[in-house]
Amino acid sequence: MKNYYQDFLIRHWEESDRTSAANIISSVLVEYGLGWEPNGADRDVLQVEECYLAVGGEFWVVEYQNQLVGTAAYYPINRGEKAVEIRKMYLLPKVRGFGLGKHLLQQLEAAIVSRGFQEIWIETASVLVEAVQLYENNGYEEASGVETARCDRVYVKKVYG
Repeated sequence: MKNYYQDFLIRHWEESDRTSAANIISSVLVEYGLGWEPNGADRDVLQVEECYLAVGGEFWVVEYQNQLVGTAAYYPINRGEKAVEIRKMYLLPKVRGFGLGKHLLQQLEAAIVSRGFQEIWIETASVLVEAVQLYENNGYEEASGVETARCDRVYVKKVYG
């Protein structure tokens, strides 16, 4: 994965991105009053190889002027039919409002469909207002069965190749 959107480079995660990606996610969580959970819900960003790559998922980073400014990922889950969960979709405040979130979501969906998956699940928190709007405006429907403690919403979208 190497994709450009305006002046942003979206690419596959590399081992050298581990700390920067974790810092992006933790800072956005703190911005919204949510806790960084390195031994819980956020363990996966510290163990990308095991939690994403080894199970058939992908973890991407977004670069702007040679600095990481965002993350986005997905991995297969045992929930629904040929399902994945989109996770760790976070953008720093300075790069919001350019349509990058929508573009990232579309790129994730395209990658997911190309790999034969049929359902996309997303868990989020109501305080992440922009994320909730993004999902609802792009065909995600509220579902039930939140599994992550800091989340209070779960969405699903059926997709077909």
